[in-house]
Formats: sequence, C-alpha cells, structure tokens
Amino acid sequence: MTTVATRFPAARYGTRLARAAELGAAAGLDALLITPGPDLRYLIGSRAESFERLTCLVIPTDGSPATVVVPRLELASLTGSAVADLALPVRDWVDGQDPYALVADLVPGASTVAVAEAMPALHLVPLADRFGATPVLATPVIRQLRMLKDPDEVDALRRAGAAIDRVHARMGEWLRAGRTEAEVAADIGAAILAEGHTEAAFVIVGSGPHGADPHHEVSDRVIEPGDIVVIDIGGPVEPGYNSDSTRTYSIGEPDPEIAGRIAVLEAAQQAAVDAVRPGVTAEAVDAAARDLLTAEGFGEVFVHRTGHGIGLSVHEEPYIVGGNTETLQPGMAFSIEPGIYFRGQWGARIEDIVVVTADGCEPMNLRPHGLTVLPA
Repeated sequence: MTTVATRFPAARYGTRLARAAELGAAAGLDALLITPGPDLRYLIGSRAESFERLTCLVIPTDGSPATVVVPRLELASLTGSAVADLALPVRDWVDGQDPYALVADLVPGASTVAVAEAMPALHLVPLADRFGATPVLATPVIRQLRMLKDPDEVDALRRAGAAIDRVHARMGEWLRAGRTEAEVAADIGAAILAEGHTEAAFVIVGSGPHGADPHHEVSDRVIEPGDIVVIDIGGPVEPGYNSDSTRTYSIGEPDPEIAGRIAVLEAAQQAAVDAVRPGVTAEAVDAAARDLLTAEGFGEVFVHRTGHGIGLSVHEEPYIVGGNTETLQPGMAFSIEPGIYFRGQWGARIEDIVVVTADGCEPMNLRPHGLTVLPA
C-alpha cells in the first residue's frame, strides 16, 4: 500500500513563511498572527485545534524568525508539523501566564498586526487590547499564497477528485426507490472513506422537492420512483486537500421536460468551464453559465454563485461570482457548479473542480455530466 505524506517537505513551509512575511511587509503590516485553522496548516503543516488556550504563530515582517506560542499541555499538537524541521522557536506557556503578552513581546513596537480570519473572538479581543488597536484581517495577504496552488497541491486535488469520482461511479449500489436519504447518505459516507478520503466532510442527498434546496443535507424522506436526486459529496485526502463534486440522478426514466431542462444546465456548466483561462475574470466565468441559463428562461432559478475556491478549505478564494473582478491565474482551483431549483418540485446541480492552466483549465472530476438514470 502506498503511504501518502501528511504534509509537504519542510522547505515548502519555510518558503511560505518567508513569502507571507514579505507580502505582509508590502501591505504595511508589522506582524501576522495565525491561530489554528487552514492558514496555520498551510504555513507550517500543523493540525493544532483551537481551544480557549491560545496557540498562535507569530510572523514578524521585519525578517525576524517566526515563533509559535503554544500552551505547554498542547506541545504535542506540533508533532508532525514542520516546526521542528524548520527549527522555529517555540514559546510555551502554562496556566497563570499571559499568552497575549508573550505574543506582543515577540513584535515590540508593533502597531499594525493582521490576524487569521478563523481566530476566535476570545483571542482577538485580548490581543487587540495588548496592541492598543483592533487588528486587521490577514486574509488579503494569505490569500495571495493559498489561491495559487503549486504542482504538489494540484496533485492532491487531482487525487481527491479521482477518489470522489469513484464514489459517484458506485451510486447505483445505493441510490434507489424505497430507501431514505439518510440510508443512502450513510452508504455514501462509508464509500468516501473507503475510496481514500480521511473523512466524509459533507454528504447531500436531495431527493424530489429537497433537491430544490441547494444546502439540503439528508432526511428520512423515502426516495420515490421518478425522483430527481442531487448528490453533492466531498472530503479531504492527505495532506488535507478537498474534493467537492455534484451530480444529478433520476430514479427511473425522467419526464422529458425535466430532462430537457437539465440538458440546458449541462450546457451552462460546460460554457463556464470553457470560459476558464488566464486573464479572464472570475465574474466572466460566472456570467458564462448565468447568461446561458437566463437566455433559456432559468436565470431566476439559479440562486447562487457559480463556484468557490477549494484547497485546504472546501470554500476559499477565489469566488466565481458576479462582481469579482479577480483575474484568473494558473494554479487557481475552484468549483464550477451552476444549478437550477424549482421550489417544492425538484432541483439539479452539476459540479466539477477545475484548476487554471497556462491555456485553459484541467478538470479534477471526469464523471459524465448529464442526468444519470438509475433503475427505479
């Protein structure tokens, strides 16, 4: 059995830390303060969790080394990260000490600091008090790093996409009339794990009228012959990169009018994929799908953005939505997932993850896009 690494080589994280400090300095920041979450995992490969005791990666922008402030009882949370390999200083603390003072002491005189967007308020407020000013978000800095996937990150997304494709390929084993959404979801969740994911992060089984709710999860509704069923599933593969793919199924032969509408949706999804290339804006990709659906009379039932970035988080930048003038660059990874939703009746969505290449995009999902008919 092939063993998949749980993080990248330490040098990769060293480069990311140096680049984060450089970008922070260019943004006029004195330091970046990164608490547990996807940003911390991106920068040092740590899977530490957020608790009431502060764990914080302090990145000065003046060239001083980054330091990890961590409760002594949580030192084991750094095991497996790149901290030891990079010889990053670690300042541990025990109950009764002030960890916020430790952070402030690492960047004396700092007046403008940025914090991870996942930082809990119980840490943000005392840090603001220590620095005498409300911190700003580090997101504009970190996004410049996380949005552009390197080849190893793309490979992880490719593996994640192939794994979730294998689950969709098995849908006929579980999805049939007479079973509840919850029963089908339980089988899908087990398959997500069996096919190489470390967890089933989400499983949506939206049958019949539930398919018209884009964020429906599962229920005890019994699937019926003739139902249109939306299956949206995903989760991470090592070292933490996510899959996210949606396909729409019919239990028995569909009504011809419904099949025709889903064929239009398939064309809209393909139009958005075809629009992806360097130099195009995110909103132009959204428009490629939205304009086609609107022209066919379905603009009012396409009620969400066309896509979202993906990586260590299921939803991250760039967002493929009207008003986002971000220019696409090679290495950006995001979903393309237009949907149509007829309240109280049925819904449909088609979703692939794509990565921008030098002259277009590479899809991470290769399953057929059209309405899949399963035996009733």
